[in-house]
Parts: sequence; C-alpha cells; structure tokens
Amino acid sequence: MTHAGQSAADALHDDATASGGPGPARFRDVVAAYVGLTKPRVIELLLLTTVPVMFFAARGVPPLGLVLATVVGGTFSAGSASVFNCVYDRDIDEQMRRTRRRALPRHIVSARAAMVFGLVLGVASVVVLYVWVNPLSALLAVAAEAFYVFGYTMVLKRRTTQNIVWGGLAGCFPALIGWTAVTGELAWTPVVLFMVVFFWTPPHTWALALRYREDYANVDVPMLPVVAPAREVGRQIVLYSWVMVATSLLLWPVAGTGPVYPVVATVLGAVFLVEAHRMWGRTKSADDLATIQPMRLFHSSNLYLSLLFVAVALDPLLLG
Repeated sequence: MTHAGQSAADALHDDATASGGPGPARFRDVVAAYVGLTKPRVIELLLLTTVPVMFFAARGVPPLGLVLATVVGGTFSAGSASVFNCVYDRDIDEQMRRTRRRALPRHIVSARAAMVFGLVLGVASVVVLYVWVNPLSALLAVAAEAFYVFGYTMVLKRRTTQNIVWGGLAGCFPALIGWTAVTGELAWTPVVLFMVVFFWTPPHTWALALRYREDYANVDVPMLPVVAPAREVGRQIVLYSWVMVATSLLLWPVAGTGPVYPVVATVLGAVFLVEAHRMWGRTKSADDLATIQPMRLFHSSNLYLSLLFVAVALDPLLLG
C-alpha cells in the first residue's frame, strides 16, 4: 500500500474508533459518511452525461472495458472534487438545513481525513483515466476538478450571483470526457452537449436554491434567489431554458443524428419549457414557496437531462 493509501486507512480507522470505540455499526456509519462526502447523486448525474456520449461517439456499443474505466475514473474524479468542496464549505454546511447532516458538520470525519481521502481519489482518477482510457480524457478530468474546487468553490460561490452560471462549467466536462474516451480527440458534437449542460445548470440549481434561499441567505452565499425576487429568478430560469432547448436541437444538424434524437429533444424541451413558464407565472402572483413549488422544476430538470442523454445513446443504436 502506498503512503497516501496508508494515511487514508489510518484516518478511516481513527474516525471509526472515535467516540465510543470500534464496532461493526460504527464502522458502517463511517464508511457511509465517506461515501456521502463524494455526493453520489451528483456523480450519478455526471455519469449519465458521460456514458451516453460514449455510445454516440462509437456509433453503437463502445468496448465494455473502456466504459468501465471511464466510469471508474470519472467517479473518482467527481468524488474527489465533491470531497474538497465539503472540506472547504464545512463552516457554512454546519449552518444550513440542507447540508448540516453531512459528515464534516457532524464530525464523523475529520477535515484532515477528508482531505487525504479526496487526494487519494483524485490521484486514482488520473491514474485510471491516463492508463486505461487516454491522456486527453485524464487532462479534461483534472481541469474539471480544478475548476470546480478553485474556480467555483473557493472563488465564485461566495462572491457573485453568477456563481453557478460559470461554476457550472465543471459539470459540463463529462460530455467531453465521454467523447474523447472513445475518439481520443475533441469535436463540435461534444461541445454542443457541453453547452446543453451549461445552459441546463442555472434553471436546475436556481430552482433548488429558491427552495433553500433562507439557508443561503443565512450564510451570505449570494445565490440569485437570495439577492433577487422570485419573479426575477423565474424570468432568468425561463430565458436559460429556452437557450438550453435551442442548443439541444443543434445536435441534429451538427452531428447528423437520426430522427430519434430530434423528436425526443423537441418533446422533452416543450414539456420543460411549459414547466418553467408555469413556475414563472406562479412567482408573479406570490413569493411563498408553497405557491411557487420550485422543486417541481428541479425534479423536472433532472428528468429532462436524463431522458435527453438516453436519447443521445439510443439514437445511433436505433439508426443501426
């Protein structure tokens, strides 16, 4: 075992034996806490924009070993970025209802142990992607993680209402990584999908931030719903949603897709736009969350992105 691996194991053992001694239940709690630091739901969403692009790039089913290596490397990279985010934001996470049950605010895992864990995951991601995928994919993963940690978490998040607009760039990289994993080079096709995720991020995140705007206000994080009335948030969500849908349709002429993708993208886009406009309409008549129901749009955004990228994967399969 490497020195870094030993440090991680030691840190895990120290956390498991703290406050009551070792035991199976306590050990399971700590393991669950470490997994929680990686934000598994975020990883699921990122992988959902990676694997379908691999199918599209391969114009069919890509090699299973390559998919596995890309998924493992991408999981390690995204998990590492999330761990560092949790370490840096532990002060505000402790004060927010949405995040105060995380491992660091509850002191199940120490900041030092989490840092070691994040570093191990980061190094492992580079090794896996570089050795079993290709250097370009490894470089893109490093760039995404660096931007999320340094650009978004440390610079943008607490300073500007544009935090998730530009900080969301990090979450767009999986589309590029999935493409380069198969082809070894960049092209306009993954750039279009990159931009779809870029324009999808503000409506998705602002809907959630609207639900937890008091939390963000209490810790002085200037999310748009904190500094602007709900009506303006709704208007911005509608604007970004229209651009997102228009961008998604660009894939048809740029990549020369079959008929499946444009049909699905049009239907999904229309449904999402209706939901976005309805929420905007609700913000015009009220400011209370019970009326606005922002989580409806949040869940709709998850479904939209998931089904859109499923269509990306299915299009070449059905065409063939």
